Amino acid sequence: MVPRMNERAGSGGERAGRPAGPEPGLCRACRFRREVITGKGSRFILCERSRTDSRFPRYPELPVLTCRGFRRENGP
Repeated sequence: MVPRMNERAGSGGERAGRPAGPEPGLCRACRFRREVITGKGSRFILCERSRTDSRFPRYPELPVLTCRGFRRENGP
């Protein structure tokens, strides 16, 4: 099962221009996250660390509250 940030963009429940869905937790500020949006508007958080380290799930279950690979996007 792949966790989703929301079901479909524009399906209601939008806040501040972003579709409703689970909060990503640490992923929101991580330099290794990439947001993937499908052609149908579904959004996913992809962990780029999963490409080189199998200990990290490709699509982590949200919200991520602890992660040994977390690195702040604009910091150390």
